[in-house]
Amino acid sequence: MSPLTLLRLGLAGTRVDTVRVLLTVLSSALAGLSVLAAFNVLAIGPLASGHSDMLAQQYSNALLREPGLRPGVIITLVLLTLPVFALAGQCVRLGAPARDRRPAAIRLAGATPRQAVAVAAAETGVAALIGAVLGLAVYLVGHRLLDRPDALGKLALPTDVFPPVWQTVAGVAAIPFVAALGAALVMRRVFVSPLGVVRRARRERPPAIWAGLVLAAGIGLFAAMGPLGRYTEKLKITWLVDTYGYFVYAGAVLSALGIVLGTGWVSYTTGRLLHRFARRPATLLAARRLMADPWNGSRTLAVLLVCVLFGAGVAWVRSWFATENLVSARYQRMVDPSMEVTVDPFYMRTLDLLDAAVLVGIALTACGMLVALVDSILTRRRAYASLVATGVPRAVLARSILWQAVIPAVPAIAVALAVGAGLMHTIASEARAGGGDRETCLVTEEQCNNTPTTDPTVWSVEYQPEVRLTIPVPWTELALNGGIALAAVVAIVAIGLIFLRSSTELEEIRTT
Repeated sequence: MSPLTLLRLGLAGTRVDTVRVLLTVLSSALAGLSVLAAFNVLAIGPLASGHSDMLAQQYSNALLREPGLRPGVIITLVLLTLPVFALAGQCVRLGAPARDRRPAAIRLAGATPRQAVAVAAAETGVAALIGAVLGLAVYLVGHRLLDRPDALGKLALPTDVFPPVWQTVAGVAAIPFVAALGAALVMRRVFVSPLGVVRRARRERPPAIWAGLVLAAGIGLFAAMGPLGRYTEKLKITWLVDTYGYFVYAGAVLSALGIVLGTGWVSYTTGRLLHRFARRPATLLAARRLMADPWNGSRTLAVLLVCVLFGAGVAWVRSWFATENLVSARYQRMVDPSMEVTVDPFYMRTLDLLDAAVLVGIALTACGMLVALVDSILTRRRAYASLVATGVPRAVLARSILWQAVIPAVPAIAVALAVGAGLMHTIASEARAGGGDRETCLVTEEQCNNTPTTDPTVWSVEYQPEVRLTIPVPWTELALNGGIALAAVVAIVAIGLIFLRSSTELEEIRTT
């Protein structure tokens, strides 16, 4: 099969395929922008703290100016690609039944199974390549338009540097490669014959709870930070300090992975409980759907939970910094009541940017969930139309879809909030200032160096007052994050139900 033929077959299809290609182009463009922005920040200079001569003084934002803060910016930009790729994954699955029948027709024309899968991968890969190139074009245009220094000659964005050419090419090329590979993996269990499409399904069983072990391992790594710090300070093992970052990153990854892998179990368990105690038709339908396919809605819900997990951690850090500022102010007033108390707003402004990133992630994830919900309604339109024909009101079907989305989301969001705040609680549970003894030399420096601090004739020891406060649980911020996530789920269902009426017309019973 020639590349031109492969391209023509990959771009052929119905209106649903056109919508899928357009959505894939959009999601790939957003992913390309995030990757190129991360490379742009990386191109500023070394990612290490150092002397003042290592600071990038041409930027007005300290997140870009200080080398030690740039890794956080890069990680945030990379994390924003997760909901984008989740959106792309749902776009790949849009119209799956009709898409599976197309390779069957290609097989009837004499193609091999490998060629049929190659057509499906080319469809996604070409759309992703177009989106990645579009993202590159938007990046280059934005790079030129946003290169405007302020009155002091400082830049708000790193528009004075470009990433290396090989990084740009690799970033743009990686997006269609990953998208095509994902499409091939989705089709790996599809065997096409002249009689149609046959799927080799796994044995049906409820999701295992082993994902909880992964979550427990992530929490354990965070919990080990406190004892490790005390052990390091007691034995003065300085090289262990360098391992703190690895503990934090490994714990965060394992915790997020545990949340993601546990969504299927949460969906199945909530469906089982709902089926046991529910008495209304809508809730019974929702319970059976959750038990029959717990992974259907949990795929995109998992990405939403990662955003909630990250947002809960940011909320705790905000409470931590606010408590640190309060403790510092009280200590300054205690030491010198005439001293003017000042608070640096830099860290709070940084947290505002992280909150904005969380909201962007939730919005992107909501788009992916909307695509998944609409595809689910369109895929089951024959079953829904049959239920309506037997006398089931459309309102009952609408409520069942709402229950199916909201019931597993409520406990999952609560767990994500608890884990995100709990992880940061293991790192910092209280803020303190002052404390300890302040030693003042009463004689010459040479005499003090040769005399222990316990000698009152040489050393004056003054006890410093200490201010200590427990970091309060940020209930308001946690409730706001959880409420936004749950409101996003409800809004997605409300928008998706627009397609329910047209999908339950009696003519849909004859749909093949």
